[in-house]
Amino acid sequence: METHPDILDMRTRHEMAERAATTPQAQTVETMALLTGLYLAASPWIAGFNGLTTLAVNNLIVGIAYAVLMSGGFGRAYERTHSMAWAACTLGVWTIIAPWVVAGDVTSARSIVSNVVVGTVALLLGLAASAAARQTDSRRSTGRNRGMPAA
Repeated sequence: METHPDILDMRTRHEMAERAATTPQAQTVETMALLTGLYLAASPWIAGFNGLTTLAVNNLIVGIAYAVLMSGGFGRAYERTHSMAWAACTLGVWTIIAPWVVAGDVTSARSIVSNVVVGTVALLLGLAASAAARQTDSRRSTGRNRGMPAA
């Protein structure tokens, strides 16, 4: 591994990703995203609409997926984080529209309000993570353009 031609670039990217992940903003987004995903997974029982079984199962699966996706469960490299953040945005939008798509005729206002609020929060957190990843990528590309090593 020590003779790999890109070892310095790989080490620098890893160090930069670690520095970016330890900022207070990144930790706040990660913590809020984890809590949002856990709430979404438990929302049918917390908000009291667990009678809508398809929506309850949907929220459980999407909530767990969101929590794992946004809490760094798949890696720290910010090239991947940017894609994961956009996937999280998609899950947020899905959460907003799920009461009408999954459950059909939704008579429970609690399920609609819960999903719209949690979906909006999930979407905003995904956008915040995407913006942080984009800033990290732009800093690295700016460093390359100045003849500096990639960070």
